[in-house]
Amino acid sequence: MTASHRGTIFMEEARILAHHSPAAEQWLLTLEAPECARRAEPGQFVHLQCDPALPMRRPLSVLRVNRDQGWVEMLYKVVGHGTRLLAQRAVGQSLSLMGPIGQPFRPDPERRHVLLLGGGVGMPPMIFLADHLRREAGWRPMVFLGSELPFPFPTRPSRLLIPGLPSDAIGTLSLLEDWGVPCRLSSAQGQPGCHAGYVTDLARHYLETLDTEERRHVAIHACGPDPMLRAVAQLARAFDLPAQVSLEEYMACAVGGCAGCVVPVHTPQGVAMKRVCVDGPVFPAEAVYPA
Repeated sequence: MTASHRGTIFMEEARILAHHSPAAEQWLLTLEAPECARRAEPGQFVHLQCDPALPMRRPLSVLRVNRDQGWVEMLYKVVGHGTRLLAQRAVGQSLSLMGPIGQPFRPDPERRHVLLLGGGVGMPPMIFLADHLRREAGWRPMVFLGSELPFPFPTRPSRLLIPGLPSDAIGTLSLLEDWGVPCRLSSAQGQPGCHAGYVTDLARHYLETLDTEERRHVAIHACGPDPMLRAVAQLARAFDLPAQVSLEEYMACAVGGCAGCVVPVHTPQGVAMKRVCVDGPVFPAEAVYPA
């Protein structure tokens, strides 16, 4: 671990409180991990042991925390040997957890209307950030989520108006609706209530309804696959908005030692190779996806 991150990442034996698959090999995992729950911020992740027989851990974004009750929740998709082993772990068992890790989102208090864009397993940080911002006075989070798989959360038609969106965009996550956070869903797979297109399409439709003065209060925060984040950076440039993106990257140690997750990042001093695990995963969009 690098010197700047000593004392900020903790190890816990985390007991499984809940573990189920709501849809399409996507799993929701709730762990009793009081230290991580107390410290985690939106955009950070944990490095989790999938099985005692598997030495390599897997990075999972934090979806929700309850600081008082001491639990953290993650969403993951079964994509390989490690996550398949993790899916077999049962309530009551324990997993070794390292976290929280990484640089979180840093919302700008001068831009309190925050568009949160999440794609696929990039949805959890957006839900965590929406939950955080809704509890703070003066913030106006709005969430657009996209998935090619069935959404792993209950959905329903929204009663919260968002002007300028296509008529097919009526669905929202029940969780966000109950929080009073406006949300709309997109999918290219014909899912009910979802806009038939990309999540960035929804954002563009909405931004086009705002005048120059209204846009001065808007910022974009996003997490998802690389093509989506590139589109987010282009969208931010088109509307002259600041944007922060959380990168998804394969990693081994997740604490900055192996440099296996480095990406080129544009800085005032030139291009530098930054580690997604501890220098990120959140970066300014223009630094990772310049024009």
